[in-house]
Amino acid sequence: MRIEQLEYIAAVTRFGSLRRAAEELHLSQPALSETVRNLERELGVDLLERKRSGAKVSDEGRELLPHIMTVLDAVDRLRGAAGDQHRISRMVRLGTVNTATVPLLIPTVREFRSAHPATQVEVVGAQQADIQRGLLEGAFDLGLVNYLRGDDMPPGFDTTELLRGRPVVCVRPDSPLAALDAVDVDSLLAEPLIVMRSGYVMHRFVHRLLRGRAPSFSYSTDGAEMGKLMVAEGLGATVLPDFSVIGDPLERRGTITVRPLAEDETDVLLVLQRRHAVSVPRAVRDLHELFVRNAGGHRADQEGARTARGPEAAGSERSAATGSWTPPVAAP
Repeated sequence: MRIEQLEYIAAVTRFGSLRRAAEELHLSQPALSETVRNLERELGVDLLERKRSGAKVSDEGRELLPHIMTVLDAVDRLRGAAGDQHRISRMVRLGTVNTATVPLLIPTVREFRSAHPATQVEVVGAQQADIQRGLLEGAFDLGLVNYLRGDDMPPGFDTTELLRGRPVVCVRPDSPLAALDAVDVDSLLAEPLIVMRSGYVMHRFVHRLLRGRAPSFSYSTDGAEMGKLMVAEGLGATVLPDFSVIGDPLERRGTITVRPLAEDETDVLLVLQRRHAVSVPRAVRDLHELFVRNAGGHRADQEGARTARGPEAAGSERSAATGSWTPPVAAP
């Protein structure tokens, strides 16, 4: 049994219907219904009365409502005793797929640390599925994950788009690929390729890009940061979102550079996710707001870097406005 399940039942009671509660909680109606069904199976009681016209709290649910509210009141008192929703020392846990870690995450965490000196921040690198499972189970408070434009969002999360960019080829300046204005697939296959392991969005993108063809030699690694270091050491090229490379210390020092992919219009999104919840700790809210604000500054820095590098680079990459994002339905 989870606290949000009880909060959802209270919301259905307060708003009079499953549909209105789902709208107020910013959840899909099927996701809210499934969460309530899980609680019903655990308790052995039908909490909702479901009809063709909609669903509302059942008589049995109303009888249990005082007990539900007693639990929720106790949780509120516990949070208050902890000091205004965890305002004092606590741990904020952030899961990240490591994309844009250096250019965006580190300045944000540094700024958060200045504002919350008593709050610990735990940053854990993981694959997207592990991050989302951790968010649902309470192991993470926030998650930085990637999507390709058109991907469906899983239910149960508040999702905010931070950055939008294009896949680019990351190489050393002395690589043969760096002499090209844009890298086509044949040229990419002729060089050793550093690919992300299965489970990362860029693994899926590269697999689709190559269409079953194999590079001359390939390495497999976890996360963009290790991929960039391997490129800097001359092991090969890798394909990453432009926002993961532009502004990185290795790119600023001229150790690595990027070239656009020829005839590719794919958008890669970096989003910030957290589990749907009626109450969010203040420290988590503050870190979320810092990410949103700093993403705007990061986009501006990227645009300046693109302009300095020339019209080809500026024309091959782009970013999008920050804000809550509802993705289009993916094509079958």
